[in-house]
Amino acid sequence: MDLPDSLFCTFRCVNWVISEFYLPEQFIHPYNERMQTSIQRLINVILGFIQRYHDLIIHVVKSVGVILLIAFFLEVFLFNMNHWLTLGYNPINLSDSMHITKNTDKTYTLSEANHVIEFQNLNKEVHNVRIEFDSSQDAQDVGVQVQFTDSAHETYFGDTEYSKGIPVRQVATNSGDTQYIKLQTTGITNNLRLEITGQDVKYPIKIRSVYINNVYPFRFLSIRFWIAAGVMGLIYLFRPKSLIYGYRVVEHPRASKLCIGFAAFVEICLVSAFLFMGSNQVGVATPSYNSGSWDQKSVVNSFPVGGRNSQQYQDLARAMAQGHLYLDETPPDWLVQMSNPYDRGARDELQKETGQEYMWDTAYYDGHYYVYFGVVPVLVFYLPCWLITHTNFPTAIGVLISCIAYILGVTALLDRFARHHFKRVSLGLYLLLQLPLIFCSGILYLVKFPTFYSLPIMMALAFSVWGLYMWMRGRRQEHPGGWFFGGSLCMALVIGCRPQIVLLSAVAFPLFWRRYISEGRIKTRQGAKEFMCLIAPYIIVIAFIMWYNMARFGSPLNFGSNYNLTTNDMTQRGLNAGRILPALFAYFLQTPSTTGVFPYLQPTTFDTTFMGQTIAEVTFGGIFACLPMLWLVAFTPAAIRMRIAQRKTHTVAGVVGVLTAVGLLVAIADAELAGILQRYYADFSFMFLLVAILVVFILNENLEKEPVGNDVLIKALPVLVAVSLVYSALLCLVPETGWFSDAYPWAYRGIIHMFEFWT
Repeated sequence: MDLPDSLFCTFRCVNWVISEFYLPEQFIHPYNERMQTSIQRLINVILGFIQRYHDLIIHVVKSVGVILLIAFFLEVFLFNMNHWLTLGYNPINLSDSMHITKNTDKTYTLSEANHVIEFQNLNKEVHNVRIEFDSSQDAQDVGVQVQFTDSAHETYFGDTEYSKGIPVRQVATNSGDTQYIKLQTTGITNNLRLEITGQDVKYPIKIRSVYINNVYPFRFLSIRFWIAAGVMGLIYLFRPKSLIYGYRVVEHPRASKLCIGFAAFVEICLVSAFLFMGSNQVGVATPSYNSGSWDQKSVVNSFPVGGRNSQQYQDLARAMAQGHLYLDETPPDWLVQMSNPYDRGARDELQKETGQEYMWDTAYYDGHYYVYFGVVPVLVFYLPCWLITHTNFPTAIGVLISCIAYILGVTALLDRFARHHFKRVSLGLYLLLQLPLIFCSGILYLVKFPTFYSLPIMMALAFSVWGLYMWMRGRRQEHPGGWFFGGSLCMALVIGCRPQIVLLSAVAFPLFWRRYISEGRIKTRQGAKEFMCLIAPYIIVIAFIMWYNMARFGSPLNFGSNYNLTTNDMTQRGLNAGRILPALFAYFLQTPSTTGVFPYLQPTTFDTTFMGQTIAEVTFGGIFACLPMLWLVAFTPAAIRMRIAQRKTHTVAGVVGVLTAVGLLVAIADAELAGILQRYYADFSFMFLLVAILVVFILNENLEKEPVGNDVLIKALPVLVAVSLVYSALLCLVPETGWFSDAYPWAYRGIIHMFEFWT
């Protein structure tokens, strides 16, 4: 009996037991009757699923088993290759040959004046070296510069004009696995020199011993095992001949919804795990997580992270609770007396002279500090939390909640397209396209830095996808007023999060123009009500935002960003066409900068001929250069012609056109209003990814009867998606200031070593 048959019999038996012996009849309560009926219905659904997909279940179970077996062998033999290659070595302890004073606890101390260990006249083959650091000292990430003389080098060698010497190896003092350094020596090694290097090294450093020719330890890392299994599973699942491309979403509603829901659940788990990995940015503490900031009494408590300016949303919530919109902190007298407080150079000089600091990156106006970032996050998260619990809301949790809402919204939106607008979408195609729309849209970078800078962008994206979904849902309803109102409310709330993303509301024109203008439905009583449901939320939200701006800055259209105390005088920034082309190149076409060391990506070099001040932070390449998935946008004209030839209406063509135009306009707005920053990529990447997905949906509808074209699409698309996902994943691991790699470099070194298993 195979697995599906066994499952079928098991559920049959459970169903019979429940129906016959669930409870004695005299003790049956109405609640228990409902529970019994619900369980039986659930079991019947499962039985039906097993019967219908008997062969598929067998295939999946066998495939999963093979993938797990391969991942197991990879972890045991490939990822632990150094253990098997060094199994016959005879380790030699060189501690007695070190010319360093030995401490009473049998350790050796390296100081800032003496941090070099040298061994002479070894006359042995040396394959590797290990520095065993004392585990009782504070952990840190240090550089080890290794030099040696061997049969090919009579003297120590380094970099020359035409060659590279031995690179510095980063080692975590609390991670034994990183302390093994493989050497590429030639013949007999005579002298060996080890020097601790690095600007941030904290002395003294204690070591216990130095070994050569070590046997690498065997480490079965479960996380690496599951990563390997997951990657192989994705490759197998989305291979061109996969069965998953044969199950259309429309024809298998229950099974497809189950698979789509499971995929969304896994994606949420991965994003959540990534966010909590960067514990220095999270701002919550428990007895076992961020325990150094735990208050010793609560199950979980929040604590401030980042600089003083990072608490702006919390400060605004407290100010609102007190009945005013300016922050409680009083600006220094010298700032109030300045003729131009927005000149950074003058501010910095006065701060040095007086020793009185000012709040960075806040809006300063008429003697008060204000928050120029969107107010909706405060109203949704911070103010209720402060009023109810009198504690500060942790910003990272808001980013995570918004990210989860975005993932669910994207899933629902694509599902809407697949079930009601493109009838030939397979489950495989749906899942393949959902992955880049989530992981390549820039949200992972917002999760990497879940600060108050990221929160309004993440909330705006979440509101946008749910707004689009509700609009699309309402278009197929007999009484769409509620859906239209909810969708417009979501889209309008974007103004209070990230104002430039509200341009996405222009999608309403192709969605509703024919219905209400061309066909004249707006002239009917029902149509007028529906149209009011579309515009009323905008009127309400815009009126509130205008009042909010007026109350702070005396102008309904002034959001306060021009009063920002930042790197440049925003009151004089203005609009300049000279900034546009360099920014568009950086945002869209800049090729990534790479190196041969994991995680391979490096910050790109930004150059411009614009003879003025350009605001640019670290970026890692343009989206069209780094996300091959977006190359499909080039097929937009052909896809639109196909769609128009099929349908009398041009709704999809209009949506694609608006998304493209809005994505371009948002990128320009970012460049003109603020500058070129990596987190801004999330403002517009979603729009171009959605265009690429709609193009694929259209091509899929039209190429099904053309085997050559359809074969090319199925073979090329997984490759384009895979490269895009790899780039996005590597970007998550690039070390950056303020991130996990900067706060806990020794822990980050362990993560890197997990991937660089061959070193």
